[in-house]
Amino acid sequence: MHHVSLGPVAAWSRPRRGLVSAPSRAARDPEPETVAYHRLMKTGLVLPMSDADAPGAGAWPQIRKLALLAEAGGIDSLWVYDHFIFRGLDEEDGGIHEAWTLLSALAAVTDRAALGTIVLGTGFRPPALTAKMAATLDEVSDGRLILGLGTGWHEPEYRAFGYPFDHRAGRFEETLQIIVPLLRGEHVTFNGEWHQVEDAFLIPPPPRPTRLPGAVPILIAAKGERVLRLTARWADSWNTAWFGLPDERFAQRRADLVAACESVERDPATLEVTVGVSVGEEGTSTLPLEVDAVARALDAWRDEGVGHVQVSLGSADEPAVEVILEARARHLGETVP
Repeated sequence: MHHVSLGPVAAWSRPRRGLVSAPSRAARDPEPETVAYHRLMKTGLVLPMSDADAPGAGAWPQIRKLALLAEAGGIDSLWVYDHFIFRGLDEEDGGIHEAWTLLSALAAVTDRAALGTIVLGTGFRPPALTAKMAATLDEVSDGRLILGLGTGWHEPEYRAFGYPFDHRAGRFEETLQIIVPLLRGEHVTFNGEWHQVEDAFLIPPPPRPTRLPGAVPILIAAKGERVLRLTARWADSWNTAWFGLPDERFAQRRADLVAACESVERDPATLEVTVGVSVGEEGTSTLPLEVDAVARALDAWRDEGVGHVQVSLGSADEPAVEVILEARARHLGETVP
């Protein structure tokens, strides 16, 4: 059986007080019971992918403009969703651009920010092809890819585009047994119920670890027991979403993750926790689009030991992105570049 190396130490293992890596507002004005995070939390931005996100937001020049604005302002990562069509959620069908094509274009026009999928529906693409695509994008981006994976959830788009929706957890498990070892430079032969490969190998090899340190990090979005166990087995990072501030729902999901780690004898402190944060969107689990509110939420997520947040905006335009950049800077005790 192929094994994937464990990811960087996630930091919600309740570190000692006072080990803050930057002069955050919490450090400048500490509260007696606050447990500080022991390294910097990263902040990412989910980019718009259709005009439903804001007028004109689906046009490539606007997507590129927002990505470059966010990168210049210090954002740590840029993210895209992976969906084909939204049907049955509103009165009219909706949709967004194809994720991998868009992420590849972003890789070519950005220089520093990490690039991630939140998350790639593994049922949409054969697993060996997904690994090949990931290795190529990691080359184009010079080692900036975060490969976010998930089972998919919106059945109407599977029916509309001709993909099977059954046995998603089982298919996902097989997918991981092909994608992860291929990206680690291994030859893979696998004969599963839904996927088969024979002596598959990536040529050219992935730039990580061939010419760059590390490996393409694997992020998995999960909340069910079986997929949480797969996360504990295969992932470098776990994602849960969507939230405003930390709440009981987050606490329960994280407790479920800890149980999954224990079931496969993995130290949960080796699995980075990432959280999707909603800003200015409809619903109760969202934050107002205000610098102070977002900055305080970032402080709160850092104090929970979260390693990375991905911010989704209700209206993805320049003023909204600037609010996130200012909030991130305030959270870190910096100024926007």
